[in-house]
Amino acid sequence: MKFSIRRTRNLRLPAATSVGVLLCFVAAVAGSQRHDPRVGDRPEAEFHLARVIYRTFRRAGSHGYIQPMWAVDYPLADAHFLRTLERYTSVQVAEDSRHLELTDDRLFDYPFLWLQQPAAGGWNPTAEESQRLREYLLRGGFLMVDDFHGEYEWRYFESVMKKVFPEKKFVDIPESDPVMHIFFDIDENVQIPGDRHLRFGGPPQMEGPPHWRALYDDKGRLMVMANHNMDIGDGWEHADDPEYPLPFTKAAYELGVNYVIYAMTH
Repeated sequence: MKFSIRRTRNLRLPAATSVGVLLCFVAAVAGSQRHDPRVGDRPEAEFHLARVIYRTFRRAGSHGYIQPMWAVDYPLADAHFLRTLERYTSVQVAEDSRHLELTDDRLFDYPFLWLQQPAAGGWNPTAEESQRLREYLLRGGFLMVDDFHGEYEWRYFESVMKKVFPEKKFVDIPESDPVMHIFFDIDENVQIPGDRHLRFGGPPQMEGPPHWRALYDDKGRLMVMANHNMDIGDGWEHADDPEYPLPFTKAAYELGVNYVIYAMTH
């Protein structure tokens, strides 16, 4: 199997970068999904976001959508972020995400994977799935892990990833890491809460400080970006919700754009 990554070299800022303009631009209607996101032989654009399907008995969601835990923010998070990515850059972006199991041979055509709720959803890859994810990452793939909180959930995720890379350890990325500056300079003081962390008024009720933790390959390329004590997906999903604070959506968009550009150029 050949791992295909199409790199973009002519990234540009949009004429208008106002978050307010962007929110109007990305007011996507989820009911307009054209087809099953699991179906399709190959990526439909230069960048096609891929979600990891895994076995889970739990379901959750909002805005009237109840999804398995690996897709808890779908379809609104995907719809909002993909249009924003298209707006900020010159990357050609597919209309919807693709949903793939780790054993799917199409995996190697998608340079960017998104894994949600690994602890609450009970992500527990088999030996075959672990080996396939390892191969994908060593051949140039990028995995963003999001929406897991507290020390128990971190320890669970870390132990599961030992099946994939028993010889590697997660490290807190340095402030100078290119992923934090490749397009936007990320303010690491902004912790992105989930909608559930804002339900009681006042400051967000988080389960600990934010951590950006990573696994690197032997050449120093970032393979796995783990956003611990953060919920980037909710920042995307609730972008058009007047009750969700605008600075958190802005931070979530900027992180997502940086991650995608890094994945496509490294």
